[in-house]
Amino acid sequence: MRVLVVEDDPDLLRLLAGALKDAGYVVDTAKDGVEGHHLGDTEPYDAVILDLGLPEMDGITVLEKWRKAGRTMPVLILTARDRWSDKVSGLDAGADDYVAKPFYTEEVLARIRTLLRRKAGLASSDIECGPLRIDTRAARVTVDGNPVRLTSLEYRLLAYLGHHKGRVVSRTELVEHLYDQDFDRDSNTIEVFVGRLRKKLGVSVIQTMRGLGYKLAEDAGEAESDGAH
Repeated sequence: MRVLVVEDDPDLLRLLAGALKDAGYVVDTAKDGVEGHHLGDTEPYDAVILDLGLPEMDGITVLEKWRKAGRTMPVLILTARDRWSDKVSGLDAGADDYVAKPFYTEEVLARIRTLLRRKAGLASSDIECGPLRIDTRAARVTVDGNPVRLTSLEYRLLAYLGHHKGRVVSRTELVEHLYDQDFDRDSNTIEVFVGRLRKKLGVSVIQTMRGLGYKLAEDAGEAESDGAH
């Protein structure tokens, strides 16, 4: 899952980006409203953390421009604790949630998980498919209760499919959501990582839709007819 953080305080930006990366997210950052608006307008993010007090272009304006342009990604705004009017303005401009400064990074992570879960129509932080269980709170994967060790990219790929369970996800979409802005993207590597995942999971849950992409089957048995394991 790919997240954009727009924050002009370098220490806070570094803190948030580090916490998100440790939690398994791909993170892009921007230090002012103009750069943040450009990234959010041109890159496909799963969620955005947006400070309202930004230089060059304030957060409310950034958010309003995104929404007017039809950008629908969930947005979590950061506000000053004593500025209740900012919270109202942010929500009215199209924000999905807010966190007041100072805050605990655990709360920000929990709210991002909630926004992603809501966007995916999931009721729980746990994504299950047959014997497979993805715990998005701990970034942990188990099969029949046994832990499966995955690399960060393998986990991100599986988690993205999990958040879109039952839907075919193209290689291009996976590349756009698994790598940051500066990564040298190659959709052919997705097939390699899918192959590694299948071996590590040991169960048939990832279905290949020839010429279209991949799908995490609603039921583990649904992928049995897929010859690639």
